[in-house]
Amino acid sequence: MEINLESLKYLIEGNEYQITILSNASAYLNDSLESINWVGFYLLNNDYLYLGPFQGHPACINIPVGKGVCGNTIKENKTIVVDNVLEYKGHIACDSKSRSEICVPIYVNNKIYGLLDIDSPIFNRFTEKDKEILENAVKIIENALNNAK
Repeated sequence: MEINLESLKYLIEGNEYQITILSNASAYLNDSLESINWVGFYLLNNDYLYLGPFQGHPACINIPVGKGVCGNTIKENKTIVVDNVLEYKGHIACDSKSRSEICVPIYVNNKIYGLLDIDSPIFNRFTEKDKEILENAVKIIENALNNAK
């Protein structure tokens, strides 16, 4: 994984609009990560996650909390790494080529805001080190979102 957290911070810090922050963050992560086929954000509104800024093929537009990897990330309030989405009960296949996935929850003003979702066409793509780096990237994104309007 070639994410430079300082570069991410520089790119998104000081932006006034949350959508701008998420758009540039998804573009940066897409450019920085190898062997992925989708990276983006789902934003929570009531009991649904709605598609936010992303890079990749068209995606599911809304996902109920508690359904699929994304919905369970919100329900369980933790990062979820799936080595093989074909074996994940209730997986929502937006892209039939995806084989592994990681979802990291995002908090704004101490409330769940949504999540970062990354898919890969490779089984077992996301390591424990990847998880740690992406959770740190999300902390930078959270800080920028908290300081935006």
